[in-house]
Amino acid sequence: MEGFELNILGCGSALPTTRHQATSQVINLRNKSYMVDCGENTQTQMRRMRINFNRLNHIFISHLHGDHCFGLPGLLSTLGMLGRTGELIIHGPKELKDFLNPVLAVFGKGLPYPVRIEEIDTTTSELIWEDAGLKVYTIPLMHRLPTTGFLFEEKQKEPHIIREMTDFYRIPLRELPRIKRGEDFVTPEGEVIPHTRLTRPAEPAKHYAYCSDTAFYEKVIPIIEGVDLLYHEATFGETDAARARETFHSTARQAAEIARRANVKKLLIGHYSARYEDVRFLQEEADAVFPGTLLANEGMKLTV
Repeated sequence: MEGFELNILGCGSALPTTRHQATSQVINLRNKSYMVDCGENTQTQMRRMRINFNRLNHIFISHLHGDHCFGLPGLLSTLGMLGRTGELIIHGPKELKDFLNPVLAVFGKGLPYPVRIEEIDTTTSELIWEDAGLKVYTIPLMHRLPTTGFLFEEKQKEPHIIREMTDFYRIPLRELPRIKRGEDFVTPEGEVIPHTRLTRPAEPAKHYAYCSDTAFYEKVIPIIEGVDLLYHEATFGETDAARARETFHSTARQAAEIARRANVKKLLIGHYSARYEDVRFLQEEADAVFPGTLLANEGMKLTV
């Protein structure tokens, strides 16, 4: 799990259907897992996709509509039954505490692990989490209640040691961490061996942006500029553009326009309205603006 992998657990919208599950995603990066939204049936989808419950330490909730958070109580209970002891951190708008605290008061008394709720300011883009491999920033969105997206920014890995070169110069093992950090090696004779001769660059760090429920909102463009993969909601087609405006959602074409203006590398659309039996036309509408647009589907795994 050294790569940056996105798992789609659900990509439907508010009204449940037999075609799509409520919104949830899991990012796997460097042996850690990060959940984004937690609609109903999320934990069942985790089972189906063989996602390791024990690696999940952070859940990021975009807003307090049920299709993005109603799976939380069941998941918290299951984690307890699995014997979890480590802290679980749930990041979300301030309203998240109003939803979860009563649940935890009634059903969480016997949980064998602590739950920490971290409040997010949905009005600004800011760093909300950082660990050894990742930084997570908020992306303010425009919806009917406080909503944020998330930018997952992988930290750059250290360069790789070229073993043949370090053997040739007889470089002690204790010097390798310094060389990987960009320091040159000086031989006992005083010869300076540039670190660039002893290493090769790691793969460039990857960036994934998750734009949850939102109307067409140009202010996200500078935040997501040039990301490797953008997930953007595309609830409606152009024939229902008026409905999109009323409900503060986006059309597939609008999602593609955001991707085009932000110069992202790949676009993935989802959060499909229950009115559509077949959503392939949404891909066609987006593809006309941003060629190569991908349709999210349950069970999909993408390498960022």
